[in-house]
Amino acid sequence: MPFESLNEIKDQELIPGFTGRLIHTDKVTIAHFKIKAGSILPEHHHIHDQVSNVVEGEFEMNVGGITQRLKPGSIAVIPSNTSHSGKAITDCYIIDVFCPLREDYKV
Repeated sequence: MPFESLNEIKDQELIPGFTGRLIHTDKVTIAHFKIKAGSILPEHHHIHDQVSNVVEGEFEMNVGGITQRLKPGSIAVIPSNTSHSGKAITDCYIIDVFCPLREDYKV
């Protein structure tokens, strides 16, 4: 189906404090995350390239040993298999794009 409404996509809590609405194509996953202040993204890595776009709030992210506080308009580019972690300083709205698609995020 070429058109969907984000409001009609079911929320999924992937880790505590991280609730997302996920869109999957054959090649990418786009995740619209709402993240509660204080929520922790544990250090991890995956095969996917990831681009994180901060729309609202402040999120402290560590990518490959470099830490930066991201604010609206900030983008983090995370190459495949690069360790990363983070913490929501405030409530956040972040759009993540993953390539290839996240099979593990499919319901």
